[in-house]
Amino acid sequence: MQGKIAFEEHMAIPETVSETRSFAGDSGRWDDFTLQLLDVGARRLGNMDDTGIEFALLSLNAPGIQRILDTDEAIRVARKGNDAIAEAMARHPDRYGGLAALPMQDPDAASAELTRCISELGFKGAIVNGFTQKDVPDSAIYYDIPEYRPFWATVSELDVPFYLHPRMQIPSRAQNYEGHPWLMSAPWGFAVETSIHSLRLCGSGLFDDYPNLKIVIGHLGEFIPHGLWRIDARMRFSRRDYRGKRPLGEYFLDHFVVTTSGFFNDPAFRNTLDVMGTDKVLFCADYPFESMQDAANWYDATTEISEEERVRIGRTNAIELFGLDLE
Repeated sequence: MQGKIAFEEHMAIPETVSETRSFAGDSGRWDDFTLQLLDVGARRLGNMDDTGIEFALLSLNAPGIQRILDTDEAIRVARKGNDAIAEAMARHPDRYGGLAALPMQDPDAASAELTRCISELGFKGAIVNGFTQKDVPDSAIYYDIPEYRPFWATVSELDVPFYLHPRMQIPSRAQNYEGHPWLMSAPWGFAVETSIHSLRLCGSGLFDDYPNLKIVIGHLGEFIPHGLWRIDARMRFSRRDYRGKRPLGEYFLDHFVVTTSGFFNDPAFRNTLDVMGTDKVLFCADYPFESMQDAANWYDATTEISEEERVRIGRTNAIELFGLDLE
């Protein structure tokens, strides 16, 4: 399919590029991986051309700003990363848009940077790499807590999507992975972290306070769609400190959309579509952590959807969600 739109597509600046080294494997792969992350020119655009991806929303690589302990440094690097994305957008306005990196160490600073990116740089939303560390390495701040309500008020006022992207749990809080470090990242831990964070948002009353919020998560919903029936069914017996006014599943279906990033599998895709509906599922690749070719080859060939649905999931849904000025 030509004309696809992708928006879990990562780049880096020198201050953040080394943070993703663990995903590259051997040193030879790391050399090439670095080039892929830093490149927003001919190589990336060539891959997009070859795979039918017309437009991409660029974002800073994980864990990015969320791993910076010093708040002033986080603010500085977020601004530099967003300016780099804006430069790529200016060079290729018909191919790139942007999702803002945010210094969530300070909710007010995050609100200010998001406002700058949307109002001045023309970005279409934000992407945050899971929980934030602040001041000390053994810290993990999740955004359902009351201190972040003013930030969410800004997101609501700007009316832009917020992409909650995975990150690994920090070692001091990962005792359940001891002896099995391979579990901590993409094979399993990414989904654990992102799904728990998402469910915390659903159970915090956030969406009662700001009913227009739109949250995006990748990897076909980080397994939440597959477990949503059971979550609601068992919460009849487990509602302690649950602050939502409605069943959790209603919040998830009303406020979340999910992408195909890094999960190119027909049975899982079909199940996600059955739960979410075609309007709440969108194509993404997750480049360079995943191959654009793998993402596009699977998506263009899957028989789980009609050609009309292929265009909606691959293109139209993203245009509507982000308000893109594309035909």
